[in-house]
Amino acid sequence: MKQILRKISSIMMAFVVLFSTMSFTFSEHYCGHKLVDIGVFSKAEACGMETQKQTSSGDCELSKSDCCKDEVKQFTGQKELNTSFSSLNFDQQIFVASFTYAYLNLFDGLAVNIIPFKNYTPPLLVADILVLDQVLII
Repeated sequence: MKQILRKISSIMMAFVVLFSTMSFTFSEHYCGHKLVDIGVFSKAEACGMETQKQTSSGDCELSKSDCCKDEVKQFTGQKELNTSFSSLNFDQQIFVASFTYAYLNLFDGLAVNIIPFKNYTPPLLVADILVLDQVLII
C-alpha cells in the first residue's frame, strides 16, 4: 500500500511540474460574434469570409469592413525551477535534514511483522469455563 501511494504521489508531482512549466497558445477565430474555430498549439482555421484585397479600377473604389477577427491568447509557464538548498539558513537546513532522516527511518521495523506465537497451537478446549463457573456476561 505504501509503495502504491508513493508511486501515485510521484506521478502527480511530475504532472504538476510538467503543467506549471508548459507554455501554449490558444487561438480563436470569430466570424461576426460567432465562434468558428479553436486552435491549441496552432492557428485557428479561417472561415473563408475574410475580405479580399480590393483592386481599384480608376475612380470607382468599393470598401467593405471585415466581419472576421482572430484572438490569440498565450499562456506562459514558469521558466525558473531551480531552488538552491544553500539559500536556507542553518536552522532550516538542520530541520530539513533531521525531518528527512526521521521520515525515512520511520517505517523500518514495520516491514517484518514478528509474531511470537505463530508456531504454537492453542490448548484444547476441554470445558467451557464460563458456564461451569456460572459467569454470565450481560
